[in-house]
Amino acid sequence: MLHSESMKDVYPMRINKYLAMKNHSTRRGADELIKKHLVLINGRFAVLGDKVEEADTVEVRANKKALIYEYYAYNKPVGTVTLAPTSGQKDIKGSINLAGVFPVGRLDKDSHGLIILTNDGRITDRLLNPKHTHEKEYVVTVKEKLRANFKNKIEPGVQIENEKTLPCKVQILGEKKFSIVLGEGKKHQIRRMCSALFAEVEDLERVRIMNIKLGKLGSNQYKKIEGEELAIFLKSLGL
Repeated sequence: MLHSESMKDVYPMRINKYLAMKNHSTRRGADELIKKHLVLINGRFAVLGDKVEEADTVEVRANKKALIYEYYAYNKPVGTVTLAPTSGQKDIKGSINLAGVFPVGRLDKDSHGLIILTNDGRITDRLLNPKHTHEKEYVVTVKEKLRANFKNKIEPGVQIENEKTLPCKVQILGEKKFSIVLGEGKKHQIRRMCSALFAEVEDLERVRIMNIKLGKLGSNQYKKIEGEELAIFLKSLGL
């Protein structure tokens, strides 16, 4: 694996320049490696002209071997960032002993729960692109008692700043607790939806992505996704 150094001022960087900077090859030589499908960025084959960010994982194969895809369910703790930690922060990659995989999507620092880790770059767009809708379920605890009309107000969609969220499914679990199923993933969406309805989030946990469930997985632990669970997941993504 090749890991980027702290050069934030030059990113994003063309992949051939990146490989040359790492003394792996000349830029022309890097282009040849890319043409031969020997370079991967976050698990997908690089193409000529691709650019990489500082947090990207770049892999150069010594020879063209078939990539064995791996998928893991990981329980991200509160306080751990998904990618690109700043000074003093801990990210997922630095928290677990699992090489060659990357997180698909994000979960903010103050939230915890399920993130999928993989070396399969094919699933990134299929899972995250807004044109695709896939269910993600969260359990939310707020600081004050929920208003009586909270469920009726949030389910049709909430106006947050200059956009309205899509309809969602909510189940009230207690005076200060509910579960919510979303088909989209705007930045800090649940916290912003709650704020618009006069509810401040105290704890937010993602417990499901499509058919992949967090279950009893402990904090900062991971498990391999395989068998029927994996087959259903990939089929739902068209793979």
